[in-house]
Formats: sequence, structure tokens, C-alpha cells
Amino acid sequence: MRIVISEFISLDGVVQAPGGAEEDTDGGFAHGGWSHPFFDPEVVGGSFNDAMKGAEALLFGRRTWQTMAAAWPERAGDPFADRMNAIAKYVVTGTLGDADLTWSNTERVPGEEFTGRIQELREKDGGDLLVMGSPTLVRSLLTEGLVDELRLVIMPVLLGGGKSIFPQDGGLRTLELVSHATSDAGVQVCTYRTVAKG
Repeated sequence: MRIVISEFISLDGVVQAPGGAEEDTDGGFAHGGWSHPFFDPEVVGGSFNDAMKGAEALLFGRRTWQTMAAAWPERAGDPFADRMNAIAKYVVTGTLGDADLTWSNTERVPGEEFTGRIQELREKDGGDLLVMGSPTLVRSLLTEGLVDELRLVIMPVLLGGGKSIFPQDGGLRTLELVSHATSDAGVQVCTYRTVAKG
């Protein structure tokens, strides 16, 4: 399976709390819900629908999984919500136990087994393993060279600080732009694939 990252991201590289005011206030972040003014169903919504169509399973960090697990089951009856609830899900966590996995079709990936377990999933045949949100997990995946594709929904806003998906380790990582689209609101949806070293 390919590992595909899909993120709402500001021009200054922030991915924290795009969906709502109380989604993630760590560090005093006060701009939760910043993506809403830029959403449109064709370009922005279409990028997530396309990502979900290719997904065989979802991969989350603990915090994002808990946010999603609290929201999606109650939205049953909507086609996108039904897909979110039915699809296989993995959560990387060092704190949740199997009894905590109340969202249907979720399997725990123990934090200490993260690299090996994700590599095993990546080597399986099948559709994409899609990651949404989960900035700590995405940074780790990028650091370990386990990302095949980045789908960035780049919104024309500066947030002045907040969580990022990008490693700060001084490493050089080359990407290839394979598709892009622009919404009327100035959102750039850019799909990048990682370029093998050498």
C-alpha cells in the first residue's frame, strides 16, 4: 500500500486545528476552524473525495483518531461518513489499549512498533493507506522515509505559528509535483510524490 498524506495547510506551513475552534488549542492556538472560509465542494472537497476513493485504510495518530472517533459515528447515513466509519483504520498509540478502540474497524499500532509495523503495511498489495491530520505521525513518517505522496490543500492564510507536518532535522527531501488545481478562493491543491534518493 502507498502511504498518502492529505492535509489542510496554511501558507506558513501550519496544519493545526483546521476544522474547529476547540479541535486543538495546544500552545494557545487561537485560530481553530481557519479552513472554513476557503472550503468549496469542487476543488477542496473533491481532493478529499479523491483521496478517500483510493484509500484501502486510514492511518491516524492518537489525538486525531480520538477527534475523528468522537465525530464520525454519529454522522451515519451520509455517504462520506459511512465510508469513514466502514473503512479499516489504524491508530499509532502508546497510551490507548484495545478496549479504547470504540470506532469500528480500528486496529492499534503500538508506538514502540511504529516503524516496523508501518513498513509491513506499506509492503502489502492494495489501495492507499491514507493519513489525514496527525501532524506528529506525519513528521515521523517523513523522517523515516515512509511517505509516498503528499496531497497538500494550501490555503491563502498566514497563521503565525502552530503545528507543522515537516521535520526540522536538516534533512533534504525532494518531491515531484504531479498534479495541481486552484479554487476560486485561491486554494492550491498540490499533489507531490517523493523522489527516490540517488
